[in-house]
Amino acid sequence: MTKEEKGAIIEELAEKFAATPYFYITDASGLNVAKTNELRRLCFERGIEYRVVKNTLISKALERLDTDYSSFDGTVLKGFSGVMFHDESGKVAAKLIKDFLKANKNSITLKGASVDSALFIGHDQLDTLLNLKSKQELIGEVIGLLQSPAKNVISGLQSGGNKLAGILKTLSEKEAA
Repeated sequence: MTKEEKGAIIEELAEKFAATPYFYITDASGLNVAKTNELRRLCFERGIEYRVVKNTLISKALERLDTDYSSFDGTVLKGFSGVMFHDESGKVAAKLIKDFLKANKNSITLKGASVDSALFIGHDQLDTLLNLKSKQELIGEVIGLLQSPAKNVISGLQSGGNKLAGILKTLSEKEAA
């Protein structure tokens, strides 16, 4: 590979990392061709772009970003590296890895991930990544929490009004009798 080709790949990767808030770096070196094709097919079906790239090229592309990815050097960027990109959710790739591991024990390892510039290093972070909530889920929860007190007040006023009307009716019936 020529210097120009490497420069083009680094530039393309840097743009991809900058444009994609969610990416995972994995090690799938133990997979045979059939299993690698199965992994790539699953990635395609779930809208994940999967690329195998040299660690030095990944490192140089990450250096061009504003976020400090230096903690990936020497830990995440060792050995075989495949990068999974997803534009919309930080959980999709984690779910794919977990599902793939159910059918193929010890086949793929999470080396590191970046979710909205938060770094996760090591395979033990997979469950943490699965439990992360997306922005849409968090916004929905906040809206639900904000609406809850208003709904309680309105239902309390409505039920209180019915009780008050019942009490007044009972009192008026007693006075009439």
